[in-house]
Amino acid sequence: MNKTITSLLLMLALAACDNETKTTISNGPPEWSKNVIWYQIFVERFNNGDPSNDPTIADISTPTASFPVPDNWAITPWTSDWYTQEDWAAQTGRGLRETMQHRRYGGDLQGVLDKLDYLEDLGITAIYLNPINDAPSLHKYDARNYHHIDVNFGPDPQGDIKLIATEDPADPSTWKWTSADKLFLKLVDELHKRGIRVIVDYSWNHTGVLFWAWQDIVRNQEKSPYKDWYEILSYDNPATPENEFSYKGWLNIMSLPELKKVNVQGERISGHPYEGNINEGAKQHIFDVTRRWLAPDGDNSKGIDGYRLDVADQIPIGFWREYRTFVKSVDPEAYLVGEVWWEKWPDAFMNPAQYANSEIFDAIMNYQVYRPARGFFAGAEPKADARQLADSLNKEWNRLGKPFRYSMMNVNATHDSPRLLSCFANKGKYKFHASAHEDPGYISGRPDEDTYLRARLYLVHQFTSIGSPHIWNGDEFGMWGGDDPDERKPLWWKEYNFTPESRTNIQPGPKTFDSINFNEELLSYYKKLIKIRRENPVLTDGKLAFLKAEKNTLIYKRFNDNDIMIILINLGNETISHDIDEGKNFIDLISGNKFNSGKIEIPSMSAIVLKKI
Repeated sequence: MNKTITSLLLMLALAACDNETKTTISNGPPEWSKNVIWYQIFVERFNNGDPSNDPTIADISTPTASFPVPDNWAITPWTSDWYTQEDWAAQTGRGLRETMQHRRYGGDLQGVLDKLDYLEDLGITAIYLNPINDAPSLHKYDARNYHHIDVNFGPDPQGDIKLIATEDPADPSTWKWTSADKLFLKLVDELHKRGIRVIVDYSWNHTGVLFWAWQDIVRNQEKSPYKDWYEILSYDNPATPENEFSYKGWLNIMSLPELKKVNVQGERISGHPYEGNINEGAKQHIFDVTRRWLAPDGDNSKGIDGYRLDVADQIPIGFWREYRTFVKSVDPEAYLVGEVWWEKWPDAFMNPAQYANSEIFDAIMNYQVYRPARGFFAGAEPKADARQLADSLNKEWNRLGKPFRYSMMNVNATHDSPRLLSCFANKGKYKFHASAHEDPGYISGRPDEDTYLRARLYLVHQFTSIGSPHIWNGDEFGMWGGDDPDERKPLWWKEYNFTPESRTNIQPGPKTFDSINFNEELLSYYKKLIKIRRENPVLTDGKLAFLKAEKNTLIYKRFNDNDIMIILINLGNETISHDIDEGKNFIDLISGNKFNSGKIEIPSMSAIVLKKI
């Protein structure tokens, strides 16, 4: 039964028997989600495939910026030194990190289309796109429009702006398909032809100050029909010279006005779910936008495969319950993954089971299993030996129902955290002063060889563990960078010659440069691990049992009724041996070596991935 027919039947059932249908369509994650290799793309920094659509000053300007875009602003060259200010930036007299908010490199959807052969060759089977909705910022979490793709990501920005102006944004029947929208649907189609799923990032917690409904409030104040969509604290009194208009911005960021939460029950406790909902008008608009991309013109075979939901814990779970039911009624195979992160930064993570369950999300971005793995493989704070890592992983997996633990998105680096290599090179607490902008001693350039080795051993674990592995774009060919904004550099494609990276303007000490090179060796290693994962289904849905977790030795097996794989990792300084009880005929899928003995030797700082033959 195809997706469209299944969806129609579910919608009919929803109308006829709401309670029964909720149970039917909310039971668990889609089967495909446990069998994918995720690749996250930040479009503005991925690849500039069409310089003719590059943003202008008008496209990126916003009234809440800390300083206006200078008149001599220009696109930053893709291959320039990340740590050197542009002329326009230097002339402002402001610091590097502040002026970076106005940097644009011109990445676009054509740039993604141009790299589809690369992604297919890498072995990627699912794409997670950071927000691509129309917005002035580089990150796109400050939406101008939810229902359109950013005009500078498509081929005709000015034509799209004119077309959008003919719509009533509150009435979906008037919505048009812009050139950027159509190019995105082409991208979805091309990905699907290659067997690659795609999900898109949205924040339903807040919009930008240029969002159409917010602009109506700014103009009309309490007379606006959208006044109840947002957390307005007070309106302007036209009888006074002052502007008394005030509102709640997410994390007090005034460029991100929050949508209004209603029917909130009890006290909101940071890092924990709370009952309530979102204003009905805003919610209906969100549902209309959600349907638009899941089923363009009513056809979910042409739509995306799900959503990544930003700052999910900030939104009441009453909304999320309704949202899940709605999404699954449009496409039962859609995947919902929430950003569920800190209970108390930088020490305590949220319990994922509060959100990854049959009522809310199919998965979360699983930072929870990365931190203890970093403690073991990198020797970073808080340090962990093999037993502590095994205990931490078992704790996280046991919190979750079986189908959910296998569909988790297992991240190690994203747009919100240091890149893998930099996170391993720096041994301090995770996500705490994790950049040279905050810590002058932070290793912001090329890591040492020990870091590369430890990262490779960690990757063996990531690609053989429970949950779907995730790659932050560029990590696979050796990019480094600390926390925001340094993890968002333009990608180091091998066809470009980059200016060496200088760090002297943010770090003390002798003048230091790092050459920028595409790391073919690391890329080949990623390809090998991806191939191992994809060719061995036991790694996607098999059970996991720890055979030895002691000090620097981590050994576990993945198994089902048909297959056994054993992963042996030695972080110690000496060769160790381990007796294999499951039989004598194995092949190491990394080296290709065959073993006909029950005793396996594991060299210092190495990993072996055995498959029974």
